[in-house]
Amino acid sequence: MDVLAIGLLAFAAVGYFVLAGTDLGTGMMLFFLGRDPAERRLVIAAFAPFFLANEIWLVLTAGLLVGLFHELEGELFGALSGTIAALLAGWVVRDVGLWLRGRLDAPRWRLFWDGAITAGSWTVTGAWGWIVGSVLLYRLDPETSPFPLIGVAASWALFALHGLAFASLRLRGAPHSRARTVTGPSGEQVTFALTTVGMVVIPLALGARLPLRDTVTESAEFVAGSTAVLLPVLVAAQIWTWWIFRHRVTAPSYL
Repeated sequence: MDVLAIGLLAFAAVGYFVLAGTDLGTGMMLFFLGRDPAERRLVIAAFAPFFLANEIWLVLTAGLLVGLFHELEGELFGALSGTIAALLAGWVVRDVGLWLRGRLDAPRWRLFWDGAITAGSWTVTGAWGWIVGSVLLYRLDPETSPFPLIGVAASWALFALHGLAFASLRLRGAPHSRARTVTGPSGEQVTFALTTVGMVVIPLALGARLPLRDTVTESAEFVAGSTAVLLPVLVAAQIWTWWIFRHRVTAPSYL
């Protein structure tokens, strides 16, 4: 049961970082990729069909952490409460910006919410970087180490590059060309594969640093078993969504 619990948590966390990293990274670079409202709307259309499905993996990860590792969850959430609050605030601001930017056809309105999308994306990503740096210092003194700040900088760089690689696979025209100036002309697929590896490493490194095996709850059988049964449905739905919207963006989305 310990192996199953740890494997489920690792799978969910990897899924979140790899998938949600695309929309967060693209949101971070929104003003770099789109120089006017029309271009920014196309950039948003690159990840609009996916971002809600991607966020499900964060909910699943948090649920598994609470249900399978309750003691560890309490310790982590208590120590990182401020950072988690910032993460949730950035998440809400980013999502509100996505839903509201297109509700009025006014330049200042859209500019404001485009700024909210960008700021929220940077906040969420920075919060994850702080969490990564802090967890790597687990049971040490974070006040004497620059690890949290290094984690923030590294996360910003990796998420931004992951988002640009994704954008170069999804966009056309000027936004595509701008993304390629950073990801390089050697091939979007190669860059995206490399950044995906980096996204996989983050949660695995966190898991390796935490005492997961020693903190599995005694009542984990039901949570782990039901999750293992439902997980193939979630994966199949995710694959179907990405297959349906696999083509490059040619028109604005509903956002």
